[in-house]
Amino acid sequence: MATERKGLDRGWLWVGVAVILVVVFFSARSLTRERLPIRTATVERAPLTSTLSTNGRVEPETKYVYPSPIATTVKAVYVQPGDRVPKGKLLVVLDDVEARARLASAESGVKSAQAALETATQNGTLEQRQAAAADLARDRIDRDQAQRNLEALTKLSSTGAASASEVAAARQQLDTAEANIRAAEESAHGHYSAAEVARAQAALADAEANAAAARDVVAKTSFRAPIAGTVYSVDARPTEYAEAGKVLLQMADLEHEHVRAYFDEPDIGRLAVGQQIQIKWDAKAGEVWHGHIVRTPITVITYTTRTVGEVIISIDGGDGDLLPDTDVTVTVTTASEADALSIPREALYSENGKPYVFKVVKDGLVRTSVTTGTTNLTQAAILAGLSAGDVVATGTTTGQPLQVGVPIKRVE
Repeated sequence: MATERKGLDRGWLWVGVAVILVVVFFSARSLTRERLPIRTATVERAPLTSTLSTNGRVEPETKYVYPSPIATTVKAVYVQPGDRVPKGKLLVVLDDVEARARLASAESGVKSAQAALETATQNGTLEQRQAAAADLARDRIDRDQAQRNLEALTKLSSTGAASASEVAAARQQLDTAEANIRAAEESAHGHYSAAEVARAQAALADAEANAAAARDVVAKTSFRAPIAGTVYSVDARPTEYAEAGKVLLQMADLEHEHVRAYFDEPDIGRLAVGQQIQIKWDAKAGEVWHGHIVRTPITVITYTTRTVGEVIISIDGGDGDLLPDTDVTVTVTTASEADALSIPREALYSENGKPYVFKVVKDGLVRTSVTTGTTNLTQAAILAGLSAGDVVATGTTTGQPLQVGVPIKRVE
């Protein structure tokens, strides 16, 4: 009996030793296990601004372009690119001999068309009207004479001095004279039909339009400044031949310009009228112009290989240094917070559209859901889920993914 009890105690002893060894083994393994090296960041308050950058092109509010109205030669050029000119300044003069010849021909056509319309509306030329009036007067004299003859024969026939046939012949002569008068009167008042008058009116309208076009060409053979502004492009030299339509000069008021910027379609929803803009031009590195959005996109278009919306940006306090048709970079401030609770953007993760971070708690990581606010390329504002002073993991130094439940060590 004693021997059995002694053997049982020894068995329990060995079981206890084994348990102790297992506990010691796993404790040692836990203590010696390699920890996951991570980079961290502290949640803190700081100013946070969200921006978008894209390309744009400078455009004058009103641009004046002067093409050659005809194929001709340049007689004189009075300005150079960059010249600031007053309103009314003579800029370029073209040879206008051919243009004036065309104007003279067009004005002659107007006079001919006017004469034709007058003939149609007055039922003939002056000579024709005078001849018709003379014929009508003669027919009336003939009628009066026939009337007297008829009256005389009618009296004679009552005494038997004139036969009935003579009276009938006199009446027939009177009827013929009256018919001639009616025909002459109708001819005097209806020689031309309504369609003929309409054609004459249309011909005059065409002739006047041709003359107006010819006068416009003559006027455009000399260029004058319509406003006080800057000549920024001149492609004309004296005696040089200019083809019809070739742009010879361009000018504008460079103190009143805007920028047409092209924002990618996904960013359009972040834009609003009044947002502040910074404008930079590579040709003048270091200089910055300021402006604001005055028109957001009303549609999307294809621009090179991008689908974009066009935004119009007014330049505040333009100094005339931005040249028209130059390419610039524009940056818009879409949101700004003066004292935002923020974390580095690389610390922010998302699953099914719900953002979260890995919060450092003692020697491990805890997945923590957060609510975000303004975000830019480097920082994200936290509206809920974290407090100032909390520490979050931004990644590992080994490229391994962050994991919950794995021992960690912070690496500066």
